[in-house]
Amino acid sequence: MTPQRVTLITLGVADLNRAKAFYGALGWAPTSETETVVFYQINGMVLGFFGLDALAKDQGRPGTKLGTGAMTLAQNFETESEVDAAYAAALDVGATALKSPEKVFWGGYSGYYADPDGHVWEVAYNPFWPLNADGSLTLPAQ
Repeated sequence: MTPQRVTLITLGVADLNRAKAFYGALGWAPTSETETVVFYQINGMVLGFFGLDALAKDQGRPGTKLGTGAMTLAQNFETESEVDAAYAAALDVGATALKSPEKVFWGGYSGYYADPDGHVWEVAYNPFWPLNADGSLTLPAQ
């Protein structure tokens, strides 16, 4: 088994029901959930949402104020118009605009928004990184 992998990303959220409603409005469907955590199966890995206090306690840091925004999650698309549509859809259901999609210095097209808990998402088109049929990304060999 390769050590270079991620199997689960868990994001702390202030209100689990609000997070479920936001991602549900974007078309996401939970695969598994309890009263304190919800999991979504995504292209060979899992994304989870966990209440902030419960996540801090689970990490062995009860009472710690957990932050957001120091990392970016990303979705790549096959065209600039798909990027625009994904960005608009997120804003329509409550995301906060950070940077409208635009052509960028590295030759692609991208924008950023924050979900209701401040988790930052990039939506991007990268002409140098073709997507697989299922929307996953395998970096081209150099």
